[in-house]
Amino acid sequence: MVNLLLWILYFATLYAFLPGLISRTFGYRVFKRGRVDKEIALTFDDGPDSVFTPELLDLLARYNAKATFFVVGSHAEGQEELLSRMKAEGHVIGIHNYVHKSNWLMRPRTVQRQIEMTNDIIEKATGKRSIYYRPPWGIVNVFDFAKAGYLHIILWSAMFSDWKMNVGAEKLKKRMMKRLNPGEVLLLHDCGRTFGADPEAPKNMLIALESYLEEGTKQGFRFIGIDEMIKLTEAARVGHASIWKRSLISVWLVYEKAYHVMFRLKQVGKGDPTFYYRVTKYNGEPVQLEEGSRIVKGDHIAELHFDNKMLSSIAMQAKSPLAAGIKMLREIDEALPQLADQLAVDAEAQDIKAVYGVTMIHRGADRLGFEIFHLPEGWFARVTRVYLKVLMSVLTNKPRTLKKKQSQNKEAFSPRMLLMPASTIRRYATNKLNKLQEETERLTDAVERSIGAAADEAAQLGTKTTAI
Repeated sequence: MVNLLLWILYFATLYAFLPGLISRTFGYRVFKRGRVDKEIALTFDDGPDSVFTPELLDLLARYNAKATFFVVGSHAEGQEELLSRMKAEGHVIGIHNYVHKSNWLMRPRTVQRQIEMTNDIIEKATGKRSIYYRPPWGIVNVFDFAKAGYLHIILWSAMFSDWKMNVGAEKLKKRMMKRLNPGEVLLLHDCGRTFGADPEAPKNMLIALESYLEEGTKQGFRFIGIDEMIKLTEAARVGHASIWKRSLISVWLVYEKAYHVMFRLKQVGKGDPTFYYRVTKYNGEPVQLEEGSRIVKGDHIAELHFDNKMLSSIAMQAKSPLAAGIKMLREIDEALPQLADQLAVDAEAQDIKAVYGVTMIHRGADRLGFEIFHLPEGWFARVTRVYLKVLMSVLTNKPRTLKKKQSQNKEAFSPRMLLMPASTIRRYATNKLNKLQEETERLTDAVERSIGAAADEAAQLGTKTTAI
């Protein structure tokens, strides 16, 4: 018997108590407060009520205030006109179960059915299904997070026991005035027909709310729906994250400069470089290249390092890491002739066997002459994966996109070793020289043609003068 009670306690803790505690305390998977400057979200539970809800809508209209109504399906049934009016006047409609019963006391399938039944009523009245859900008493169970994944679970930052008649309008007003702050999500009730509530309690709420709206309007507050509050909060979080990310990038770039000095990296070209290099010895497993050469431990190579300032600029402007990769490959294509020229005159680089680099963005590198290899498994590969993933998360402007792309195609964004044979990189210098020679010849021909045309014109002019 004791064991049975313990198992019941364990199940109740995992099913209901812990999810409720975590969501209330840490805000996990729920929205309960905004991050805004001058906005407040009014939310009303348990309605609609045929008497108090129309009065509430009239009051909100007088102050041009928008609100969110979490309706009980059994109360909304037969009051489709009220739901339609809510939508027409710019308010948001959310789900508060079909009956006002705790999710702790219902099986997951029953909760899901309650949500869908209420949403059917909302859709019938407004033509649109709701994506906002508030469980009765704010109590969630572990399956609410999984089964209702498409819904935004909305809790609150302040409630005032306005469902009790004995609180009184004056005391309720004082409580509400203390929460006249930006980002508040206020929980109020426009219906008293639920367990534990007083049927006439919404009268006091309407009196207190009018004073609250009046004072809030004087102070420049806007009263908005929960949908706008969420959007504004997400935008503020992105801005805050951007400041933090820029700070991280600044620290990272300082570290990069120190790294360049320590390992004596050489800049490729003048101005803003695409990459740096150093001549060093290869320490990896033997690699067979397609053109016949073989790279073994101890061979000299030119080790490439991307300029992270350039990479950061590209990544912050790109819509996705894939777009950043394409832009970066174009930059590399333009910079390879400069690298070839520099290696040709670098005394340390005369006996290199290949150009070498490790990168997460390698798609298309083979078109530039690189050969792509998997990193041999070991500590270096593991450390490199962590380093490059952290680097991309810091530099890119779309970390979530990166994560999504990785899940769709892990091969596209996993570290690879790039090797370009020395003979291939030298051809870049030769091709550049050939292009310069062709351009010089073209310009020379154009100049000679211009001089010839001018001479012919002068000769004709001389003939005409003699005739005159």
